Amino acid sequence: MAPGAIGAGRLLLLLAGLLAALGPSPTSAIHVYTPREVYGTVGSHVTLSCSFWSSEWISEDISITWHFQAEGSRDSISIFHYAKGQPYIDDVGTFKERMEWVGNPRRKDGSIVIHNLDYTDNGTFTCDVKNPPDIVGKSSQVTLYVLEKVPTRYGIVLGSIIGVALLLVALLVALVYLLRFCWLRRQAVLQRRLSAMEKGKLQRSAKDASKRSRQAPVLYAMLDHSRGTKASAEKKPKGAAGEARKDKK
Repeated sequence: MAPGAIGAGRLLLLLAGLLAALGPSPTSAIHVYTPREVYGTVGSHVTLSCSFWSSEWISEDISITWHFQAEGSRDSISIFHYAKGQPYIDDVGTFKERMEWVGNPRRKDGSIVIHNLDYTDNGTFTCDVKNPPDIVGKSSQVTLYVLEKVPTRYGIVLGSIIGVALLLVALLVALVYLLRFCWLRRQAVLQRRLSAMEKGKLQRSAKDASKRSRQAPVLYAMLDHSRGTKASAEKKPKGAAGEARKDKK
């Protein structure tokens, strides 16, 4: 073997050892989200929502899997699988004719619908998503509670009670606002009356002051006139006495 080929082989071995020492290439974690609990009634349908976030583009190799663990059971079974762009529903379980695929991986949605609910559907559903090379992540679980179907008459009565309660609340709120409006209006009227009374007092005091200022000169003139009349009256008797004395002489 030529020395150059031996050197190239050793170089490749060194690179392979270095890559092995560094370990596998790191991958991003995929995040899966479901509601914690959902509720349904017997005979109805329910949507089990599952959304996810991935740092990678949605690849053709994306896979979505749903598992079901019945209430009180320790075993988990696969009930749905999406791969290569096609949904696959389990042909053996109780959901085979009652399950509908409504998700869209391009929109990061892996939701399913279960129709014709029954009490046997109570349990935990697990949604798991893989989007290579983004395959590391934790699945998410949602618990389904199937309740007894509510009778129509009971539903009507319950709806009527809720409607009456809402109407009473609305009337109470309207009454509170009306009372507050009336109180504010009354306060405004009283404030205007007080302002008018204060203004009237000020005007009357001003008029009284002007009257007193006009009456003072008149009083002074009357006093002067009375004094002059009294003085002239006192002078007249003295003159008359003098004249009488003259006549006697």
